[in-house]
Amino acid sequence: MSKYLLKCITCGKEFAKDEVDYYCPDCGDRKGTLEVVYDFALVRKEFEFSLTSLQKRGIWAFDFLLPFEGKIDFPELLVGNTPLYKSRSLSRKYGIREVLIKDDGRNPTASFKDRASAIAVAKAMEKGFDTIFCASTGNAASSLSGLSAVSGLKSVIFVPSTAPVAKLTQLQVYGSKILAIEASYDRVFDLSMEIGMSMGWYCRNSAINPYLLEGKKTCALELAFEMEDDLPDFIFVSAGDGTVLSSFYKGFEDMKELGLIEKVPKIAGIQAEGSAAIKKTYEAGFPFEPIDLEATTVADSICVGKPRDVIKACHYTEAHDGLLLSVSDNEILESIIELARETGVFAEPAGATAFAGFKKARKLGLVGEKDRVVIVVTGNGLKDLKNVSAVLPEVRILPPDRDAIEEALK
Repeated sequence: MSKYLLKCITCGKEFAKDEVDYYCPDCGDRKGTLEVVYDFALVRKEFEFSLTSLQKRGIWAFDFLLPFEGKIDFPELLVGNTPLYKSRSLSRKYGIREVLIKDDGRNPTASFKDRASAIAVAKAMEKGFDTIFCASTGNAASSLSGLSAVSGLKSVIFVPSTAPVAKLTQLQVYGSKILAIEASYDRVFDLSMEIGMSMGWYCRNSAINPYLLEGKKTCALELAFEMEDDLPDFIFVSAGDGTVLSSFYKGFEDMKELGLIEKVPKIAGIQAEGSAAIKKTYEAGFPFEPIDLEATTVADSICVGKPRDVIKACHYTEAHDGLLLSVSDNEILESIIELARETGVFAEPAGATAFAGFKKARKLGLVGEKDRVVIVVTGNGLKDLKNVSAVLPEVRILPPDRDAIEEALK
């Protein structure tokens, strides 16, 4: 008997794990995204966890709640076990009980996406593939590139030509085949599916591959074990394709099903105003029909006008009475600087989007003074220096003269 099966988010049809690879053939790749459903009686027999194990094994400490059976041939990089910082400064500044920062920019390739790529690479190896591909605005690409390199897999990366230089450089260093295309992320995604599937490569694309969410949910699992019986009232996270948002709900739901926690925190999915397709779809109401748009935002990692996991994100948000908010690019850029100066955590634009959303929610009274909040920073600021540099003053170059230096100090 298998530990898990796959279930269509729209029609509810169930599939054995080897029956389909990517999505429901009846509902298609947008409405037919799949989720992994576990046999919790079997999971309970496997359950074994300790914080010491998390420190040594990262996300693989949660193998009892991951879609593998038997020995896992996983990438030899420590993914997960990222820091959780308490910010007394932000708690005081915004007048709430507690603010914590989950810094996922501390993963091996400096982003949250390593959690998903580790699972995708392990799945590709389990299924016997030697090449894996994805479409990405940058972070998923560099993540897949690094984790493929250490695992001996070939990786082919489709990216918009506008991807930040730092992320493209990571791909070159790791040795991926890079296809930088002069088009939007959504068009690049479609091209990657046409070409990658025709070539017979394994697909790491968000939402298309149902196992990515299982990797991303490990952040929720970490929070649950780290905070034990004192889970936060709110978790703020940026949203692009929708998989990251859904993954937090799924992680906490699985933990509740195991009897390890009693409640699912309220998840706030934060989008950029110019890329708020999930929010627009959700606000149009059930039954959810994807509303696509031409996306534009400084937060390249969430610049998605045709989100592939939008149905799942809307279903989870509705089921748990969650929040979907949008923030402006100016709010995002200001939040990068404020977060760094208040906490020492340097976030890329998508990572700071969650913080901008928290500030907006507090201003609107959606977060109260007695609440505890976790803000998830999904990527390191060194990944994209261009956008934040544009709102910082130019560094003045001084002559090697004491008087000139002392004058500058004044």
